[in-house]
Amino acid sequence: MSATGTPATGPADAGTGVAAVVVAAGRGIRIGGGTPKQYRRVGGQAVLTRTLAALAAQDAIDRIQPVIAADAADFFRTCLDELDAGLREKIAEPVEGGATRQLSVRAGLEALAGAAPEIVLVHDAARPYVDAPLIARAIAAGRDHGAAVPGVPVTDTVKRVVDIAPGIGRVHETPPREHLRAVQTPQAFAFGPLLNAHRDAAAQNLDGFTDDGALAEWAGLPVVVFAGDIANRKITQPADLIEADRAFAAGTAETPAPGARAMTHYVTRLGTGFDVHAFTTGDHVWLGGVKIPADRGVLAHSDGDVALHALTDALLGAIADGDIGTHFPPSDERWRGASSDQFLAHACGLVRARGGKIDHLDITVLAEAPRIGKHREEIRARIAAIAGVPLSAVSIKATTTEKLGFVGRAEGLAAQAAATVRLPEADQPV
Repeated sequence: MSATGTPATGPADAGTGVAAVVVAAGRGIRIGGGTPKQYRRVGGQAVLTRTLAALAAQDAIDRIQPVIAADAADFFRTCLDELDAGLREKIAEPVEGGATRQLSVRAGLEALAGAAPEIVLVHDAARPYVDAPLIARAIAAGRDHGAAVPGVPVTDTVKRVVDIAPGIGRVHETPPREHLRAVQTPQAFAFGPLLNAHRDAAAQNLDGFTDDGALAEWAGLPVVVFAGDIANRKITQPADLIEADRAFAAGTAETPAPGARAMTHYVTRLGTGFDVHAFTTGDHVWLGGVKIPADRGVLAHSDGDVALHALTDALLGAIADGDIGTHFPPSDERWRGASSDQFLAHACGLVRARGGKIDHLDITVLAEAPRIGKHREEIRARIAAIAGVPLSAVSIKATTTEKLGFVGRAEGLAAQAAATVRLPEADQPV
């Protein structure tokens, strides 16, 4: 396909539904490096992957039309492969963009013209922070007004200047701040009028419009500004990539949720747990999900794994969700002899269900016997596998009580644990 698509004749008709054009054909030269910024990875996923996911996750959007550079097919395919299958269904085959943003947007619009939507959103690939409320406001404003752009108040004083020397300008005007807005995307339009405006501009060889709001103004369409979002920043400079990588990595669990909002405030919480079991007859004990030969067993309703029980309580404590007995009461026969790995897995699942991330798990076993030294790495690996965390996030230690107390008298064994997690506090100011 050519950079501007295949122009249709006659005016573009209004259709039904909502589509989005994602402009991803730029080279991002200001950010440096050989890879365009939309394909750089932040928090483990490409910027474009996060942008596509945020849009595709919205039920109100029916189709997404990506516009990419001619030589970016492999980059794009990698981004597509990172998306959940359900999200990929909304995304059309990409079309080739042009030398300017305006030409790229037109290529996307022409690709949609065969089954024209009622409303089209135009969004920059390098704005991965876009969230559901902003998208909903854009769609509503587009339907109500036909041409609408999101804007945020300008907090700095702005000067219009006249250049008088390299790097020096004389102030010509200081416009009142209260009338200024910094414009973002997604911008929303009635599809037909926007496509016709692009065609008219192309017919007059005008291709210098840097956003579609400006093009709509040129075409005589009344453009309104609705409330944008200060968190909806565009990745432009190297520092923006660093900040986005830190924000997305901190703001998601091990498998990041599509379109996760980077500016959510996260707090670190520490939970602790303790468990003890008396010895009884037997030939093994379970510790950290590993069966360890011993000259005795433990008296317990489940398998009596004090390490996993303490760790489960630590995680439940970190999210303030009761204790192991609340979730797995000993009066319930379903848990008689049960393997304790399911208790730990359940607690980890509750952390992640709240959008949390498990940072570190630390256990101390208190016992005269059995010795766990030669089993330490196996236990760490088992806990890491159950919890779905890196091996480096698991620590296990053992100590005696210097012959004091029930542990010192070899009447039983105990474990204490600490779990560090990060949880989102969405209502906190950012």
